Amino acid sequence: MSKEQKETSIDAEVEIIEPEVSNINEDDQSSEVERLKAEVAEWEDKFLRTHASFENSKRLLAKDKATAVAYANESFASDILTVIDSLDSALSMINVDENSDNEFMKKMKEGLTLVDEQLHKVLEKHQIKQIDCAKEYDPNLHQAVMQVDSNEHNSGDIVQVLQKGYTIKDRVLRPAMVSTAK
Repeated sequence: MSKEQKETSIDAEVEIIEPEVSNINEDDQSSEVERLKAEVAEWEDKFLRTHASFENSKRLLAKDKATAVAYANESFASDILTVIDSLDSALSMINVDENSDNEFMKKMKEGLTLVDEQLHKVLEKHQIKQIDCAKEYDPNLHQAVMQVDSNEHNSGDIVQVLQKGYTIKDRVLRPAMVSTAK
């Protein structure tokens, strides 16, 4: 096919559509323009709201992910607290003073104390800390299981710690069980 034939075949295939000339007056055109502007504004508003909703969802998911990662070992830490309680109980049962002749019991207590210290260091490394019970009773950190009469303490002060409490980062892992003064 020659170059001239190609040009004429292309012209034959393309149909030129001429816009219709309408007899719409200017008022109808301006109302149509206003309607289209309003429709564009509506779609733009919908887009902006959808985009804002998407960004909020994205931010919340990132926050949830960070929280999940930060507190992933919370369940394990909670389980290990019973082991710590048992170890503390075993240490409190060994009554050996430094003048005692029983070397085995001295070494046993020394070994258990070292294990206890190491365990607490590991917990602190993972931001698990013991709740301070030397202050006043705080219902966010302490669980009062009983009240006792005490002349040495003010009403509401902690008299005795029955079970140690722990926090993980800024959350209470286990509240401290305490007795308070009446």
